[in-house]
Amino acid sequence: MNKNLIDWPTFLGALFLLLAVSIPLAVFPEAGTEIVNMANDFMTGNFGVMYLIFGLAAFAFLIYVAFSKNGHIKLGDQDTDKEFGTISWAAMLFAAGIGSSILYWGMIEWAYYYQGPPFGIEGESQEAVDWSASYGIFHWGPIAWSIYTLPALPIAYFYYVRKKPVLKISEAVRPVLGRLVDTPLGTVVDVLFMFGLMGGAGTTLALGTPMIAEGVHDITGLPVTLLMKTVIMIICTSIFAVSAYSGLRRGIKVLSDINLWLAIFVLAFMFLFGPTLFISETTFTSLGLILDNFFKMATWLEPFANVEGFTETEFPEAWTVFYWAWWLVYAPFVGLFVARISRGRTIQEMVFGTMLYGTLGSVLFFGIMGNFGIHLQLTGSFDVVGFMNENGAPAAIIAILNQLPMSGIMVTVFTVLATIFLATTFDSSSYILSAVVQKEVKSEPLRWNRLFWAFTLCLMPLVLMFIGDLETLQTASIVAGFPVLFIMGLLAWSFIKASNEDIRASKDYEPPTIHIDRRDILKRMRKRKKKRSALEALEDRNVDD
Repeated sequence: MNKNLIDWPTFLGALFLLLAVSIPLAVFPEAGTEIVNMANDFMTGNFGVMYLIFGLAAFAFLIYVAFSKNGHIKLGDQDTDKEFGTISWAAMLFAAGIGSSILYWGMIEWAYYYQGPPFGIEGESQEAVDWSASYGIFHWGPIAWSIYTLPALPIAYFYYVRKKPVLKISEAVRPVLGRLVDTPLGTVVDVLFMFGLMGGAGTTLALGTPMIAEGVHDITGLPVTLLMKTVIMIICTSIFAVSAYSGLRRGIKVLSDINLWLAIFVLAFMFLFGPTLFISETTFTSLGLILDNFFKMATWLEPFANVEGFTETEFPEAWTVFYWAWWLVYAPFVGLFVARISRGRTIQEMVFGTMLYGTLGSVLFFGIMGNFGIHLQLTGSFDVVGFMNENGAPAAIIAILNQLPMSGIMVTVFTVLATIFLATTFDSSSYILSAVVQKEVKSEPLRWNRLFWAFTLCLMPLVLMFIGDLETLQTASIVAGFPVLFIMGLLAWSFIKASNEDIRASKDYEPPTIHIDRRDILKRMRKRKKKRSALEALEDRNVDD
C-alpha cells in the first residue's frame, strides 16, 4: 500500500466535503432540502442562459477542433496502437456517460413532455406527441456529448502527448493557471469536481435503484420496501467494487461489453416484436424535427414568462437547463474516463467517435423504448400516463415491459441490464475518483484506493435514501456543479494553448496525423533559447562599443 502516491489534501478535502453535506442533511433533512432547493431555483432561474450558451459553445468548439490541425494530433507515440477496439471503446464510453438513467428516461421521459409540452403547446395534443418523441433525443444528443467530450481534450493531451502521468482536472488547466495549480486553488478545483461527480452519481443511483426494485418485485412478488432498495444498492456496490478492484481491462471493459450485448438484445426484441413501422417512422420524423429546430430548442428560455398575457411553462428550467447542468456535473469525470481509454486515437477520432456513438446510442434507446410507450398510449392498448401518475415512473416502466411478448423474460433481462448499467457507471466513477486523488497514475490507480471510493460513492445516496429524499442529492449536485461551468472554459483554453505551442514546435506538422515528439521539441526549444541569449549578449556588446 503506497500511501506516498496519494494526494492527501485532495483525498481528505473531498471526503470532508462529502461528510459535511451528508451529515447535516441526515440530521436536519427538512431545512437542508429547503436550502438546496432555494439554491437550485436561484441557479437555474438566474443563470439558465449561461448553461444554454455554454452548451452551444461546447458543440461549436468541438466541431472546430475536430476539423482543425489540432484534430490530427495522435494520442500517443507514432507507433502506438489503439488500446481498445472500437466496439469495446464505444461500449465503455457510452456506459460510463449514460448509465442506467437512459433506461429510466428513455422509457418514460416522453410521458412528461406529452402532459407538459414546450413552447406553450396544449398538453396531450397532436403537436405535443411530436415534441414528446423528439425532446428526449435532443437532451441526450450532440450537445450533451459535446459537454462530455470537451474535458477529454486537455486531459488526454497531457496524459498521452506531454506524457504527464496525472489524471487531474487541475493539471489540465496548468497552461492557463500556471503555478497556481500547485497552490490550494488546484486542490479546490479537484475537490469541487469530485463532489459534483459524487452528487451526479447519486442522481443515477436515485433513478436506478427504484426501477430495479420494481423489476425485482415484478419477478418475485416481493414488496418494494426500504430494505429491498438497500439490498439492491449493496449488491450493485459489490459488483462495481469488484470491477473497479479488477481494473480497466478485466473489470470495467468486461462489464461494458456484457452491458452492450444485453442492451442490443432488449432494443432488438422491442423493435422486432413491438410496432416496428411506427417506431421507425416516429424516430425518423423526430430526427427531422430536431434538425429543423435545433437552435430553437437549444436557446429557448421563455424570456416573456413574467409578462402579462404570456404563458409560463417552466419547461426550459425544469428540463433543458437541468440537463445541461447535469451533463456539466458529469463532464469532467466522463472526460477523464474517455481520455484514459482513447490511447492510440487521434483527437478527431475521439471527438467524432464520442459524439457519434453517444448520440446514436441515445437515439436508439429513446427511439425504440420511448416510441413503444407512445404507441401504447395513442392506441389505447395501455394508459401509460394514467398509470405513471398513479403509481410512479419506476412502476410504469416495468408495466410497459409487461406489454411485450414473453414479458417475464424481458423484465428479468431488463432488470439485470439496469443493474449492470448502474455498476458500469459507478466502477468508472470510482476509477476516476481514485485517479484524481493520486499524484500520478502510470498504469492504474492503487487497488485499495479504487475500492475505497467505490464504497464511498454510496455513502451520500444511502444516507438520503434512509431519510426518504434522494431528490435533494440530485438538486445539490446541480448547485455544486455551477463552478464547473467556468472550469470547462479553462479546460478548452488550456488545450488550444498547449497543443498550438507544440504543433508550432513540431517537425511532423502535416496531416493526416500529427505526431508530437516531446523530447525533440524540448531539445529544439533549449537550442532556440541559447541562440536568443547569445544574440542578446551580442547586441549588448555592440551597444557598449
